[in-house]
Amino acid sequence: MFNGIYAVLYRELSIYRKRAIKQILSSSLSPLLFLIAFGWGFGSGVTVGGLPYISFLIPGLITMNSLNQSFAISAEINISRFYFHTFDEYLIAPVSHAGIVVGEALFGVFRGLLAAVIIFIYALIFKVTLFFNPIFLIAIVLHTFIFSLLAVTTSMIVKDHSGQALVNNFVITPMIFLCGTFYPIDKLPYAFKLLVYVFPLTYSTKVIRAALTGGEVNILYVGLMAFYCIMFFLTSLWALRSVEA
Repeated sequence: MFNGIYAVLYRELSIYRKRAIKQILSSSLSPLLFLIAFGWGFGSGVTVGGLPYISFLIPGLITMNSLNQSFAISAEINISRFYFHTFDEYLIAPVSHAGIVVGEALFGVFRGLLAAVIIFIYALIFKVTLFFNPIFLIAIVLHTFIFSLLAVTTSMIVKDHSGQALVNNFVITPMIFLCGTFYPIDKLPYAFKLLVYVFPLTYSTKVIRAALTGGEVNILYVGLMAFYCIMFFLTSLWALRSVEA
């Protein structure tokens, strides 16, 4: 299994290396615009939960940017499936289904962690003070695994690029704007509060924000993140086996 994981991950990293600069630049622009528009736009006079708004915003941008980059592997998997038939080669090679899933997910984790580092660099530039709770490391790895595995699941299920676009429009985008990235969830109407607590991003954002701002980390939320990892790993295996069938 480990040889299979290594082979899949090595292929993805080899391709990524050829376009790393473009990928890094593209993943840097959106959060920078949010920081300028919201961080500087709101100024230091706006506070959220006793925090300057920009200190509240930075952890949210970490979850948003790492989510986007981890989930972005879905588009690349689709191209590999539909045009280069890479997954057909995986499935006839001596590589287990779990090895394929974990290899692809680890590539998504790599991209997500790199995106998180970019936000930390912005935090230094904008002189935002962050605390460091070791639970952050666990949380960010779980967070990127969740959305990498979700990417593998959806990319195996969809039949074309338009199907992937529907997932982005009706799942990923609502999560980003409703799950506490830019403002506290308690500002939402009650019906939306019920909805956002179904989304894994809500728990990621709460844990990562608490870990970076000196708040109290809810261990139950960390457990829920681990649950989503397991669930999406199982759905990824199911989806991959469905493609093979």
